[in-house]
Amino acid sequence: MRGGCVEYRPRYASQVSPGHAPAVTLTGMTSASSATPSRMRALTISAHGDLSQLNYSEVPVPELVQPGDVRVNIRAAALNRLDLWVLGGIPGISITPDWVVGSDGAGVIDAVGANVTGLRVGQRVIINPGVVDRACTCEYCRDGDQPLCLGYGVLGEHRHGTMAEYVVVPQENVQPIGDEVPFETAAAFPLATLTAWRMVVTRAQVKAGDDVLIWGIGGGVALAALQICKLLGANVWVTSGSDDKLARAKTLGADHLLNHRAGDAGKQARLATNKRGMDVVIDSVGEATWAQSLVALGKRGRLVTCGGTSGPMVQTDVRRMFWNQWTLMGSTMGNDAEFAAIAEQLRAGRLLPPVDSVYPLQRGRDAYARLMTGEQFGKVVVRVSGEGA
Repeated sequence: MRGGCVEYRPRYASQVSPGHAPAVTLTGMTSASSATPSRMRALTISAHGDLSQLNYSEVPVPELVQPGDVRVNIRAAALNRLDLWVLGGIPGISITPDWVVGSDGAGVIDAVGANVTGLRVGQRVIINPGVVDRACTCEYCRDGDQPLCLGYGVLGEHRHGTMAEYVVVPQENVQPIGDEVPFETAAAFPLATLTAWRMVVTRAQVKAGDDVLIWGIGGGVALAALQICKLLGANVWVTSGSDDKLARAKTLGADHLLNHRAGDAGKQARLATNKRGMDVVIDSVGEATWAQSLVALGKRGRLVTCGGTSGPMVQTDVRRMFWNQWTLMGSTMGNDAEFAAIAEQLRAGRLLPPVDSVYPLQRGRDAYARLMTGEQFGKVVVRVSGEGA
């Protein structure tokens, strides 16, 4: 325990192995129907490995445990690169058999606990995948910066996820959406947009007129970052090894297109700005692009990263760092205020994520296979329940 912060421990029914979910009745609970089934369809794994570990399964429906919980009937879920890492195995992360995968989701509230306010059964919602013990009093939770809490966890990684007909989360983890937003679009929205919003708005503080370089356009975070940067009035440069992806990014507002297969994209960006360089670089690739990102970065530049898909170990010449007065930043997920901010954008019809493809739940392996190719432009979505599931 550190400053009131408790290391992550299972607390909610949906964090417990579905085969051992406790039977719980909460006084004051409101449910959509007493006919909610006791079992549900889900995409699960019981061991780490390749696509063969993914199973279309039937598991118990999770119950509300805390009076501030809500249960959501998931209509659609979306894949992230995190899901591939969970499937393959993440050091220090353990799973139990029939582990429900998936972080992103959207659906309809099926039941609410007695202390839930401002939400109702039947309401359409999106889910923030980042979950924390709401009783935590650590310095980060007191500051409203939940992702820094030692007890912070992510659906599908630290607790059962969204690729199931029902999921239970704290009320703070859902935001209402309007009827005009399709569930497939809504499911594709939370994790990537929340991550990109924190990177662009909170950490890098992008402003109108900034030159921003975004690596790997086509992925969810990169596309969300492009849309957010254009919303803020920035001049956006994007990279890809695919001319088709670059052309599609142009239709979303990208100002400058760099094919990194044609040469060092960092040098391309620097030369194209008369060696001034970028004000901001958004890099989630890591080892393969870090050196080029620093070549592209101008004086007083800000580089922000949320991952290292090509590898975690990078090198930085500290002399260039202090001489150019760079700011190199990490960022992950987002807090409650940032989640509320992006939900407001979605309700206003802005920052709608491109959807690459949609698969029914029983073809979950095919959805994973599509993401593994790296050929997608936008989010790979799984329709979990409702029409077409």
